[in-house]
Amino acid sequence: MPSSTARAERLALADLAEQVGADAPTLCEGWVVRDLLVHLLVRERNPLAQAGTLLPPLRGLTRRAERRWGRADLPLLADQLRRPVLSWASVPLLDRLANTVEMFVHHENVRRAQEGWSPRDLGDDVEDDLWRSLRPVAAMATRTVGAPVVAVDSRTGAEATVRRGDGPAVVRGRPSEVVLALLGRTQVHDVEITGPDLAVRRLRNATLGF
Repeated sequence: MPSSTARAERLALADLAEQVGADAPTLCEGWVVRDLLVHLLVRERNPLAQAGTLLPPLRGLTRRAERRWGRADLPLLADQLRRPVLSWASVPLLDRLANTVEMFVHHENVRRAQEGWSPRDLGDDVEDDLWRSLRPVAAMATRTVGAPVVAVDSRTGAEATVRRGDGPAVVRGRPSEVVLALLGRTQVHDVEITGPDLAVRRLRNATLGF
């Protein structure tokens, strides 16, 4: 039985990847399912190589690690994702801190790229986990917005300041949908964005994500 939201989403993503296939689309532009799993495995198993996504001098390490993982077949990639025994993600606390949002969003990146998707009823425990994890991830993902941003949990009315300032764009919805919206996914359900026109326009026009 999965012990955390991060673990449950990891297992569900691996299962779905095998179900839809290596070449199935995702919401990550230019990536199919195989690319997404390779990205996650490089991130967890090759942290120095993963740093190359942000640091140009290390990009060669990133490409080499991606090529190595990319030679594996999909069942092996999915199996390795399920069993992060040789990485920092095998530590439950680190997995929860770093992967609650990561695994949820990438699971939805695959789910919502397939025809006929519909939002899941995640239950309050999972929604609460995502709400607790939202602020730091959303702050990084909205760093180019140039306007204040506040998230509101539509279940409880709780607010989380994502970017400080007066006259914020207010993003309201279930935590799962707000997380997806603030990370730049447009396939979201029942999310409302309100506030001053300038702040709303800047949020809608910004390139969100990492």
